Amino acid sequence: MGNTAMAYRQPLPDVQSGRGELSDIALDWVGMQGIALPLEVAGRPFNAEVSVGVSVCANRDGARGIHMSRLYLTLDALTQGELTPRRIINTLAACLQSQTADSERVRLEIGGELLLSRAALLSPQRGWKSYPLHISATLEHRPTLTLQVGVPYSSTCPASAALSRQAAQQQFLVDIETDDGAVEVQQVFDWLGAHGMPATPHSQRSWAWVTVTLSGDEKVLPAISLIDRIEQALGTPVQTLVKRQDEQAFALANGRNLMFCEDAARRLHDALRRACCYRAFSVRVEHQESLHAHNAVAQLSWREGADAA
Repeated sequence: MGNTAMAYRQPLPDVQSGRGELSDIALDWVGMQGIALPLEVAGRPFNAEVSVGVSVCANRDGARGIHMSRLYLTLDALTQGELTPRRIINTLAACLQSQTADSERVRLEIGGELLLSRAALLSPQRGWKSYPLHISATLEHRPTLTLQVGVPYSSTCPASAALSRQAAQQQFLVDIETDDGAVEVQQVFDWLGAHGMPATPHSQRSWAWVTVTLSGDEKVLPAISLIDRIEQALGTPVQTLVKRQDEQAFALANGRNLMFCEDAARRLHDALRRACCYRAFSVRVEHQESLHAHNAVAQLSWREGADAA
C-alpha cells in the first residue's frame, strides 16, 4: 500500500512532449472539433460549437503531439463576456502561446444559431427567428477574421409572375363578354374577387449566405447589423408569427420584390458595397425551387482594392 502511494507522487509521464518518430513531417492543423461553449453574441446567448487547432512544423527533434488540454482551457476566455473581435484575437494569441515553438499558426472556428426576436410586418406581434452564424479566425503573422450569416427569405420568380399575369388577362377576355365591349368597374371588381388568379406565380424559401472579412478593430461583432442589411436589401425575409394582415403584407412584399437568384445576389452586392465597412465579402444565394427539382444558385465576391485593379 505504501509503495502504491509513493508511485502516485512521481511525476506523470508527458508523452506528447516526447520525441516523435516521424516529427520531421509537418502537420497543417491539429486540434479539437465540436467543443460546446456558452457564448454571448449581440447581447444574446449563443450555444456554440467550437473547433480549435494549431499547425505543427517539421522538426526532427520536435514533440510527438500538441497539448490539447491547454487549448481547451484557453477557450474559456471566450465565455467571459460579450464575444468581440478583440476577445477572439486575444484568444488566438493565447492558444498559440500555450503550445511549443513548433506551432506557428492557430485557427478557430465558432458556429451556431443566433436567436433574434423579430417584429411582425403589421400586427403588434413578435416571434423568434434562428440565424446560422459562423466565425472563422486565424493567426499567423497577423490575424484574419471572417463572419458568415445565413438569412432565409422568400423569392418569387419574375418569369412565373409575368406568365401568371398573362393567364389572368386571357381568362378575363374569355369570362367577360359584352355586346358593345364596355365593361363596368363593378364587373372587373367582381371578376377579380372570384377569378382574378387563374394562375399563381411560384415562389420558394431561399437562403442568402454572406461572409464578410472584418478588420478586427470592431467593438462588437456586426452580426445583427449585417442580418438587418441583408433583410432590408432583399425585402422578403421569412416571418415568424403571422396574422392575416401580416400574410397579406408579405404577399405584397413578394409582389414588389420579384427576384431571380441573379437579382438577389446583385442586390446584396450593392447593399454591402454601400455599407463601406468590410474589407471583403462573398455572397451565395440559393433559391430552393418549387418548380424544379434542383436549386438555382448565384455567387459573387468583392475585396478591398478590387475596384482599382
